Amino acid sequence: MKIQYENVKLPECDCTNVPVQLTDETMKERLNKVLDRMNCENFDSLVIYADLEHGNNFEYLTGFLPRFEEALLILNTNGNHYMVLGNENLNKASKARIKATPIHCPYFSLPNQPMDVKKGIKDILSQCGFDKANKVGIVGWKNFTSNYEDNSQLFDVPYYIVDTIRDIFGYNIYNATRLFIGDNGARCTNNVNEIVHYEFGAALASDCILKAMNHLDVGVSEMELGDILNAYGQKNSVVTIAASGPRFIKANIYPSNNAVKLKDPISLSIGYKGGFSSRAGYAVHDSSELDESVQDYLDALVKPYFASVAVWLEKIHCGMPGGEVYDLVEATMPKAEYNWSLCPGHLTADEEWMSSNIYENSQELVQSGMLYQIDIIPSKASYAGTSAESSVLLADETLRKQIEQEEPELWSRIQKRREYIIHELNIPLNDDVLPMCSTVAYLRPFLLNKDKAMKLQ
Repeated sequence: MKIQYENVKLPECDCTNVPVQLTDETMKERLNKVLDRMNCENFDSLVIYADLEHGNNFEYLTGFLPRFEEALLILNTNGNHYMVLGNENLNKASKARIKATPIHCPYFSLPNQPMDVKKGIKDILSQCGFDKANKVGIVGWKNFTSNYEDNSQLFDVPYYIVDTIRDIFGYNIYNATRLFIGDNGARCTNNVNEIVHYEFGAALASDCILKAMNHLDVGVSEMELGDILNAYGQKNSVVTIAASGPRFIKANIYPSNNAVKLKDPISLSIGYKGGFSSRAGYAVHDSSELDESVQDYLDALVKPYFASVAVWLEKIHCGMPGGEVYDLVEATMPKAEYNWSLCPGHLTADEEWMSSNIYENSQELVQSGMLYQIDIIPSKASYAGTSAESSVLLADETLRKQIEQEEPELWSRIQKRREYIIHELNIPLNDDVLPMCSTVAYLRPFLLNKDKAMKLQ
């Protein structure tokens, strides 16, 4: 694979800047997907936990996050569902996208708020209609996959909640997060409405990254770049990164007033619902401005990385095992030499990293309707990082035709993005790969040079 660093046409910002809401039909479909999986595994009830950082399985069915409180959604196979909420989220129950009886639990409220309830947590949860259940699942946010633990008995939910549920049911409770994000989990594939809903965030993150890259220059502060990365008051799925030079000084992870200096390593990242984009490189115009010891940066790190991204985009397709994708990256950019350690690709949705079916020896299939982050993170001692992480959809012919018919404007954007990757970057993109934003595979390692980028010969 011959890789060049030369003049490349800039991709275009193409976010519609108009969020797309999920329909009532989609929300009903989501609930039925979860209920079907409950029935298949003989769960009588599911207790779905949420807080602001760990609420996406809850939000999948309710449509909202509980802001600064904890919350529970209890699904019962008899059709009677309950929502347990604190002081400042109780008013959300009537707005929720699922019909559920609200139950006030001030124990979920902020410290020192009124807690003049005369019931204990056990009494409150016993109102949720699952006291007759034989098998209860607890859904947090992690699908544990350890080879050394009983994953069904690992719970990432506050102790006082798990302890209370155990007090009611004994030990006949199980971690059921896999029903949402495990192999064939309800959230792992998306319908057309969900795809266009998530495309807004994926494209917005991409546009913000491109604008920040184009604004970056010597003397520009991290905070100025961070201001460009954050848009429209949308909730971030990750901490915004705008870092120039050495990172994590005195444990700081946020953009500061530190200004970009020539030769600085640069890292930029932003994520919204549906997608995340990141870029890394040097604040230079060409390799001659780097220290002599790292002037081979392109050959040592960037080209192998770009090759692995190109192979990923060319070879991945619906129906292949995730382990085969892993092997492709390992063959192109061996882990032992390039020190990547995480899954080279993972699923995304409301959160940046939902779960992954791409890992060593994985037999989980790449399925039509899956949204992926191309997340390959190489490193070599003394070199700055390199990154072109963006979002793509895997879609078989049936789903592609459905998108074209139901969302023709989305389809037009996707086709324009594909043409850029195929004809400008010369990457032979697989038919099943639909870019969710305009900067997929666009890699500019020397960030002060706005004209050149990586491409295949």
